[in-house]
Formats: sequence, C-alpha cells, structure tokens
Amino acid sequence: MRLLNTNTFRVKEFLTEIPKYAILSHTWEKDEVTFQDIQNFDVARRKAGWSKVENACNYVRQYKFDWIWIDTCCIDKSSSAELSEALNSMYKYYAEARVCIAYLSDLGKGAKKATELVNRLKGCKWFTRGWTLQELIAPRYMVFVDKDWQRVGTRFSLRHLVSEVTSIPVYLFKGEGRDRFGDVINEEKGSIEHYSIAQKMSWAASRVTTRPEDMAYCLMGLFGVNMPPIYGEGGEKAFMRLQQEIIKYSDDRSIFAWVATQDYERDRGLFASSPSEFVSSGQVDKSDSEDLGDKSSFSFGNNGLRIHLPVRSLPEIQEDIFITSLSCKDNDVPIGIYLQKKGHRYIRYCSHFPLSHIKDSEPLEDLQEIVVKE
Repeated sequence: MRLLNTNTFRVKEFLTEIPKYAILSHTWEKDEVTFQDIQNFDVARRKAGWSKVENACNYVRQYKFDWIWIDTCCIDKSSSAELSEALNSMYKYYAEARVCIAYLSDLGKGAKKATELVNRLKGCKWFTRGWTLQELIAPRYMVFVDKDWQRVGTRFSLRHLVSEVTSIPVYLFKGEGRDRFGDVINEEKGSIEHYSIAQKMSWAASRVTTRPEDMAYCLMGLFGVNMPPIYGEGGEKAFMRLQQEIIKYSDDRSIFAWVATQDYERDRGLFASSPSEFVSSGQVDKSDSEDLGDKSSFSFGNNGLRIHLPVRSLPEIQEDIFITSLSCKDNDVPIGIYLQKKGHRYIRYCSHFPLSHIKDSEPLEDLQEIVVKE
C-alpha cells in the first residue's frame, strides 16, 4: 500500500513492514487531489481538495503520526489492476489503521444537545454514502471532526447517536470500549460476525454511490469476499455477483430475507437486486443450520440456485404457489417467502407479501431439493 508522509506530503509505497498510520474517511468533493497531482507539490496545492489533504496531515501529526492513507492521493486509479486491488483491500486498510479520522465536511459548529446533534448528523452526506459504511465499521478507533477540523467525538462516545443515525446496533460500536471494571463491553455483539447477512445488508439499504456498481463493491469487505470490479456491468449484475460470492462462504439463509420494492410482475429468483430491498430486514437473525442438518448448504449453477427447502402448497391462493421457511426469524417470529412453480423450476412470487410470517399452526413439509431460477 502507499502512504502519504504527513510532513513532506510525499507518497511512499510499502510492501512489507508497514509503519503505523492514520486513515482519512471523507466524501468526495470537486477537484480532489489525485495520485498524479500529489507527485508535484505545486500542482497539488492549486487543487480545491488540497486544504483537506493538508488539514488531515496537520490533524494526525499532532498525535505523532508520520503517515496517513487518503484514497484520492494513494491510489493510482489510472491502473485498473491497482484500482481492483485497492477496492478489494479497502476494508483491511481501515481495519489496520491505528485511527480513522471521519471528516464531516458539511457539519458546522453548535448543537450541544444530543437531539440537535442527531438531526445535524442525519443531514451529513458522510452518513448517506455507500463506501463510508465499511469505513465506519472497520476501524479499531474513530474520531469525528467537523468542517473546521474540530473534534466532535469518537465513535464510542457518540455510539448511541451514530446508531440512531445509521440503524447499526450500538453493540457493534462497544467492542472498542471497556466498562469501569476494565472488561470489554458486549464482546460477542461487538463482532461483525455476530450479525446476519440480512442485517448487514439493511445497514446499506438507504445509502448511495455515484457509480451504480459501487453499491456492490463497497460491501465486499463487510462480507469478507473478493471479486474483480467490472465498471459498466450495471448495479444489479454487480450485486448479483456479490451475493454469489457470499454464498460460497456462508449458508446463512437470511440472504434471501428481502422484500421486492419494484418489478413485482417480473420473474424473480432468490437473490435481491440491490441492498435497498433489505430495508426492512434489520432485525432478521441468522438462519439456524441445526434445523437443516446436512442439507443447510446451497449452491449456484447455470440452471439457477439449488437449495433444500421445506415447501407447502397454497391451493387457497393459487395451485402453483408455495410457501417455504428460511429457517430464520424476524424479532423471534419465523419468516418465509412465497415461490411459484414454473416447469421444473421455481421463481420467487413477489406479487403479494414476499416476506411473510409463518404461522406455527401451519407446519411445512419435509425438506426437498428444488431449483430456483435466477
């Protein structure tokens, strides 16, 4: 990785023995300083984004950091291979930094009361962007600063406010804190691994990216997967590839616990078309693989998604409509989805209540292997 020296403003590449470094999380504005610009000090300081680079260096230098990572300066985006490596390594960069400075460029001074600060944080662009989701979660320690580079608070001290703004459980921000006895607070819930795929998707549901494909690429680190970025493939195709990568490593069926927000009449498979379809899945827990025994795994092939599901017909609705359990719960209530049989395969039936509660009084049949069209 490349790092920017906070004293000389020179970029240096480190392959091994990476020094301790700070990292900047920010939203892109016009005229940012690029990797090419930073090679020439006179060119760089004429850019509008130079003040951000300079202030970031000044801020972390007071804490004895000689090195900082800033994406605009440290990634040569003219190289597709380097850009791909950086996008796949981004979560790691933030996780291994000693401190992350979250620069809220549109947050001014004031708001002493918590309710006022929450409303002002909700208006910050930083909390609406796709890439800043992993930048919020990955770092071990984070400091928020306002547009004048004045400290607002840490992620831990503001954890309840940040949770309210982002809908991310406050427990996830408690892993960096200790109680008055010196014990780690809620260590289990402070791990990203504690949360289901559906929950993590819901955190991104209301966020946006400039390029549609980035809505998938910015989530790779959150799910611990890697894939090459292909700009031009479109957001839906990129998000489909992301889900295919996720199921290679996880059998958590909450990945199917989404609600169609549009295209109700279109044939749908079990995969969502974007994180926005998980907007109501914030309380969905992981599926219980013990209920499924040795049939918890599923796989994706050229004919669709092959999966074992308990299926029950619903002739009172339509002869070819079935309901099935996802083996996970929403606020402790079992949930499932409707499927429609078409030939030898199934499609997701989205016309009516695609995410529904399953009544305990209506038992489902034993597991059977089916193929769902994608």
